[in-house]
Amino acid sequence: MLTLDGEWIRSQVLRFFSEDAPHGDLTTESFVPPEDVASADIIAGETSVFAGTEVLRHCFFDLKEVNLLVEDGDSVEVGTILATLHGSARDILTRERVVLNLLQRLCGIATNVKRYIDIPVPEGFIILDTRKTTPGLRKLEKYAVAVGGAYNHRMDLSSAILIKDNHIVAAGGLKNAEAFARSTHPDVPVELEIDSIDQIKDAQEIELDGFLLDNMNPKEVESCVNLIRSLPSGESIFIEASGGINLETFPEFVWTGIDAVSIGALTTSARNIDLRLDLK
Repeated sequence: MLTLDGEWIRSQVLRFFSEDAPHGDLTTESFVPPEDVASADIIAGETSVFAGTEVLRHCFFDLKEVNLLVEDGDSVEVGTILATLHGSARDILTRERVVLNLLQRLCGIATNVKRYIDIPVPEGFIILDTRKTTPGLRKLEKYAVAVGGAYNHRMDLSSAILIKDNHIVAAGGLKNAEAFARSTHPDVPVELEIDSIDQIKDAQEIELDGFLLDNMNPKEVESCVNLIRSLPSGESIFIEASGGINLETFPEFVWTGIDAVSIGALTTSARNIDLRLDLK
């Protein structure tokens, strides 16, 4: 599972706090003395999958006490106390909204992913996320995907090679694109995105590590899988489907012979989970 560096998390949350209170919290600072100490509970407002233990720790890294009562991946019910806090009343009040925003988003993604994970799939089949994430939150959102039980696809454009139609045009043809990719990054797997079975025939003369079948229906996917598997070394080629796959259509794809699906809806369709912070 994707691990998050503590120093990186802290740098991000400090940036978020600065965005929300660039010149301080005028309301809190008006009547809460800096020496006041308070306790608070973070409480689940609906059934969900929790994600965000490390984030929560670093959001309140300087409080006297941060007690986490759940772990990443735990299923929680309405009213579950997720964490208790004790320390500066100003810090708790000032950071409340940013902390809840982050946790609600991460729990929402993990909960959404778990719905897919609960659907039966062939042995070895994997569910992947995509790069359809919120700018600035990619690592955190992909972390939540992993907490929910799915796998992370490429983290960014520097992580893997995926040749698409526009790349082929820019390179002057598929052969050129594949050759340039191999010569420039010989140790990186090369995957080709296609949207028709005819493109598989065009790709038979080059060596590819994977195919991404984009925006195809299940029958088209199955036909493409049969053709790819018939190619030399076809049984070892990684095949994934993507595009338009959601919770309703997902079961139709998993038995087509592909190795994986990559689903943008894991993040784009996730709804923030209801959480609250109660000062005591």
